[in-house]
Amino acid sequence: MTPDRPPARPAPAPEPDPTADQATKDAMSNATTVSPAHSASTASTLITNIASLVTNDPSLGWGSPRSSKFDSEGHSPLGLIQDAAVVIEGDRVAWTGDQSKAPATDNRIDAGGRAVVPGFVDSHSHLVFAGDRTQEFNARMSGRPYSAGGIRTTVAATRAASDEDLERNLTHYLAEALRQGTTTFETKSGYGLTVEDEARALRIAAAHTDEVTYLGAHIVSPDFAEDPAAYVSLVTGEMLDACAPYARWIDVFCEKGAFDGDQARAILTAGKAKGLHPRVHANQLTYGPGVQLAVELDAASADHCTHLTDEDVDALANSATVATLLPGAEFSTRAEWPDARRLLDAGATVALSTDCNPGSSFTSSVPFCIALAVRDMGMTPDEAIWSATAGGAAALRRDDIGRLTPGARADLLLLDAPSHVHLAYRPGVPLVREVWWRGVRVA
Repeated sequence: MTPDRPPARPAPAPEPDPTADQATKDAMSNATTVSPAHSASTASTLITNIASLVTNDPSLGWGSPRSSKFDSEGHSPLGLIQDAAVVIEGDRVAWTGDQSKAPATDNRIDAGGRAVVPGFVDSHSHLVFAGDRTQEFNARMSGRPYSAGGIRTTVAATRAASDEDLERNLTHYLAEALRQGTTTFETKSGYGLTVEDEARALRIAAAHTDEVTYLGAHIVSPDFAEDPAAYVSLVTGEMLDACAPYARWIDVFCEKGAFDGDQARAILTAGKAKGLHPRVHANQLTYGPGVQLAVELDAASADHCTHLTDEDVDALANSATVATLLPGAEFSTRAEWPDARRLLDAGATVALSTDCNPGSSFTSSVPFCIALAVRDMGMTPDEAIWSATAGGAAALRRDDIGRLTPGARADLLLLDAPSHVHLAYRPGVPLVREVWWRGVRVA
């Protein structure tokens, strides 16, 4: 498939082809450069014989009306429709409902009694990097001490890599994620930690997504180990000036050993002055000021949220800041699981994301994170699928993705299962049979 010239009519689903990765990569790499008018045919397509359709719009099916959160009685905003159909026109959803009421269309596709869900929205990843940290992971899982440099190891490899190497690595993981159902992703800088390397990371990322985050404040650069204040000045000054044109968001790792509350506030405030909206790595390793700072600054998301006080939970529940949980990190580090049940019962909005990075969460699989969240974080399967779709959209402050309702972008997944519950029920099984992105079948 050529992304800027998609087929007028969807072709039959191809058999898996290990040589077909480039088409998937090309489709994802053009996610923000292809105009909507050219991202799909204007012909209408009906997908029918859907056993169960997750719309994330309670007005279209079962759920709690006018609610974007799960209430204390367990009512869900999934807007679930049984025996359903979807109509796609161009790159948008035109109609959803009972298949017996579906309108006439140019094309018709039989889903074969399978489930359809919105494309996954991965709102937290670190994909512009070089190298890996296999030895570090092996030592950690083997119970052996390991003294290599952690993030600094990736920083050294990333600085040494060419632009072509970084982009090749990025597109490899984007294609991998797309095959598993991720149709929208956010990604960050943070492995360069110089003005030049942070700016080039964002420039490369911005060629593939609008959801680009400046994370010069990942850790204090090794070059400034003896003068963290000077590094904060660089991050809020020359580095910010160079990076802001490529980014939508600014992030900071607010944690002991990285940046304290005052430093994080200065960095995020400087970013806001440049038109970047805050996100915060908050309360991952210890209790700290990250969540409260995120709410104070109206951050779109506080990410990790592992160690929370009652005041932190209340702040999230009474704000527009989404609690983004990243179970891949706890899985890969054997750390304490975030308590999703506590957040949901308090009324907080929760997102699920992969945190894909070479050190602490080297997975691009949202289905894997859904299964972990259900098994180990107290989420129901309904809550987990909502959090990986509509929740991720909320963490990016988007209302055009993460749902399948008229006017939304036609990003959807056909599962090789009759229900979205199978994503948690059958962990590790590749259930994503087809991926539709902007109205075009791409995987």
